[in-house]
Amino acid sequence: MPELPEVEVTRRSFAHRILGARIVASEPGLPLRWPLGRAADELVGQTVRAVDRRGKYLLLMLDEGVLLVHLGMSGSLAFRPDLPPPGKHDHFDLVTTQGTLRLHDPRRFGAVVWSPALDADPARKLLSTLGMEPLGEQFDPAAFYAGLRRRRAPIKQVLLAGDVVVGVGNIYASEALFTAGIRPTTRADRLSRARSDRLHAAVRQVLARAVERGGSTLRDFSSAVGESGHFQLEAAVYGRGGQPCVVCATPLRQIRQGQRSTFFCPVCQRA
Repeated sequence: MPELPEVEVTRRSFAHRILGARIVASEPGLPLRWPLGRAADELVGQTVRAVDRRGKYLLLMLDEGVLLVHLGMSGSLAFRPDLPPPGKHDHFDLVTTQGTLRLHDPRRFGAVVWSPALDADPARKLLSTLGMEPLGEQFDPAAFYAGLRRRRAPIKQVLLAGDVVVGVGNIYASEALFTAGIRPTTRADRLSRARSDRLHAAVRQVLARAVERGGSTLRDFSSAVGESGHFQLEAAVYGRGGQPCVVCATPLRQIRQGQRSTFFCPVCQRA
């Protein structure tokens, strides 16, 4: 699943290219998770004023309203002036004067939704439950600690839930917990302020590095200009169950948490 780093990499790969483009056609394919919310031809003539991000939603700010784009479980965006005709897994084309933005999504869990404003529904409903942005100034250590103190679930599950901090997907939660020296099964409300601060710094460090490395391409992720990510090549624990820890050489363990694989070092992450 594309997580926050992959979505941010996607945004950066086409935001400057589509800025100021005028929409000349809007061509939905098979229905996605939610309806567009406006007649597709009513987008024609509008200009893309900015491309922002909130959590794993890309926000295309238009003259009138905003398009919220979510990549779902397996989606990706492409933006080029010379895209071929859409295939069976291409479910939305936004044709502009500067190229076509296409959502490719084999599993159709993605979405393209129009909202009149970010503070109006459906955008308000979709974004209101999201936690703090881990790469933004609002990611405050004290607020992060306060959020963890309210949760009795294992810390790995709390990171994935997205209501305390948004966008820390499975690979990045495992990596951040290893960096902070915290076992993924530790209850969130039992972390001290010092350990919470270490995890706060680790989350920011890991996600920033993932963005720098173009995200993680575990299956078929690529940016809007077709570039693969490389963060997975330097993962310390994720996907390395049974292999030696890069710090202490102890065999790494793999467990299941909430139907997801978790990787950790039993020595470096004692509690």
